[in-house]
Amino acid sequence: MAGNSFGQVFKITSFGESHGAGIGVVIDGCPAGLELDMELLNTELQRRRPGQSAIVTQRKEDEAYALLSGVYQGKTTGMPLTIFIPNSDQRSKDYDHLESTFRPSHADMTYQAKYGHRDHRGGGRSSARETAARVAAGAVAKMILNKIGVVVKAGVTQVGPIQSSTDVKNIDWSQVEQNIVRCPDLKIAKEMETLIKATKKAGNTVGGRITCHVTGVPIGLGEPVFDKLHADLGKAMLSINAVKGFEYGSGFASIAMNGSEHNDIWTTLDGQATTLTNNSGGIQGGISNGMPIYFNVAFKPVATLMKDQATITDTGAPAVAQGKGRHDPCVVPRAVPIVEAMAALVLVDHYLRDKVARM
Repeated sequence: MAGNSFGQVFKITSFGESHGAGIGVVIDGCPAGLELDMELLNTELQRRRPGQSAIVTQRKEDEAYALLSGVYQGKTTGMPLTIFIPNSDQRSKDYDHLESTFRPSHADMTYQAKYGHRDHRGGGRSSARETAARVAAGAVAKMILNKIGVVVKAGVTQVGPIQSSTDVKNIDWSQVEQNIVRCPDLKIAKEMETLIKATKKAGNTVGGRITCHVTGVPIGLGEPVFDKLHADLGKAMLSINAVKGFEYGSGFASIAMNGSEHNDIWTTLDGQATTLTNNSGGIQGGISNGMPIYFNVAFKPVATLMKDQATITDTGAPAVAQGKGRHDPCVVPRAVPIVEAMAALVLVDHYLRDKVARM
C-alpha cells in the first residue's frame, strides 16, 4: 500500500492498524546527536490519547511506547528512529456487524473497491488511531524546532456554530490546555463543551475548526514551484482524518479585499525587515518571509453516529449500520496535537532541505 510516507529529508513512514498489535513510525533523516526529550514525547502522546475526558472516545490507551532503533544513550544515532506504540484496549467484537456492511461516509467502500479486502475492525489503517504515529514523529520534529526558536501552537477556535472572535495575533495560547475542548478562549470553551456533550447525548456528532500559529520561522523555507511551503502544509493538514478544508493567511476572506488592502507593506523594525500586516500568513511566493505563519483547518462531523443509518452490504443489499462502539462526538479537541505535529514535520523537513540547498 503506497502513500504511507511523508517528507523528503526528514521522512516518516507510519505503520499499524487500529485493532492490530500497535501503531508505529520510522523516522529516516533525523540528524544524529539529538538528545531526545522523553517528557515532551510523552506529553504530546497524552494530549492525543483517547479517554482523556468525557467529550472524547472512551477507548483507554495509555500510549506507552518503545524506541526500537536509532537511539543510543538518549541521543539519536542518525539511523532510522523507530517508535512503537502498542494497542492495549481494542474491542474488535464491537465491529462484528460491519464485516460485510459499508458505513456511511467512511473508508469502508473505497478500501474494499481499491484493495478487494479490508480490515473492518475500527477501520483498520483508515482509523484515526494511525495519527498517534504522526504525533510521536511530530514530537521529535518539535525537539529540533525548539533548538532554532520555532514554536508551533494550535487550538480549537470553532465547534459547530460556536466560534471565537479573537484575532489570531491576540490569541493567548497558554489557555489551550486549561480546558478539555482545547480552546484558547475560556468563555467560549464552556459553550463548546456544552454543545459537544449535548451532541453526544443525542447520538450525533459535530465538526470544528483548529487554528495553528507558528513563530520564529526563519526566512527562506519553501521549495518552488511544486513544494511551496503552504502547499506542503496544506497536504499535511488534508491528510489528517476528517479534515475538509485548509486556508492560510487571509484565506477566503481575501476574495472580498482589494489589492491595496491585502498587500503586506515591507518596512524595517529594529534593523529587521518586517511587514505592517500579515495577510500573507508568513509565506510569500511559497517561501517563508519571517513573519508568523498561521492557518485554519476545518474538520467535518465524525462519520460514526450512535444511531442506526441506512446503508448497503458488500453485495449491494440494503442494510443498517448500527451505532456501536466508542467514538469521538467531536474530533477537534484531540486533533490539536495532530495539527501541531504535521506542521512541525513540514517545517523540519523544509528546514533541513534548506540547509542542504545552502551548502
